Amino acid sequence: MAEIEDHTVWHEPAVGALFGNFYYGDRWIGEAHHKNPLFILGSRREIWLSLIRSFVLDAARAMFPQLGNKATLLVRETYGSLGAPLLVEALPESAMILLVRDPRDVVASSLDAFAPRSWGASFLSANDVPDFDCEDWASLYMRNVGSARQAYENHAGRKILLRYEDLRVDTLGTMKRIYSSLEIAVDEERLANAVAKHSWEAIPEDQKGQGKFYRRASPGGWKDDLTAEEVQRVETLTAPILGEFYS
Repeated sequence: MAEIEDHTVWHEPAVGALFGNFYYGDRWIGEAHHKNPLFILGSRREIWLSLIRSFVLDAARAMFPQLGNKATLLVRETYGSLGAPLLVEALPESAMILLVRDPRDVVASSLDAFAPRSWGASFLSANDVPDFDCEDWASLYMRNVGSARQAYENHAGRKILLRYEDLRVDTLGTMKRIYSSLEIAVDEERLANAVAKHSWEAIPEDQKGQGKFYRRASPGGWKDDLTAEEVQRVETLTAPILGEFYS
């Protein structure tokens, strides 16, 4: 989508993590504390939601001063999806894309990404590489996707829910459906060219494979990557998503 004229992508601003980890993720701050009138994000919800709104919009204007009134700012917020319910509530006029992927493939990909000498481990310092097993990744997936799903259900504005697998099989058709559902005008020739440019087949072979950022792009690859025990553990933890989208 970044290839389209008047589109700008804000990659991983982590604003969802900023508010979401504090509001939902801190073990000392539960639902009871949310109702505490003295809690900074407590009972006066309309006040602090307006501040979250200003925080996000002011930061976007400062970082992307070239944006015009008709420009589209796309926020890719994978690791901040825990805070998605707060963001869509603070920005009700925004559009939302919820992309769901088979959690077994997500776990297999994450295990590969942060294995020794893989791209993710190389990107981080030695002390920052997560020492996660399949259950850790599955739990993180459920936390983030569960929160994003809640945001999607609560959002009364324009939105679309997609499966990664459908996007992979029919990329152009799915992209057209995104633009149609979100009521964003797009030149179909430009869109087709963008899809072709970023297709799996267009990536050089030496940039693809195990331990690399572009690893496989094959739905169902988890069958070769995870042991039977790992599959069972992941399926147990992610049963709600599997039952809804992959039964």
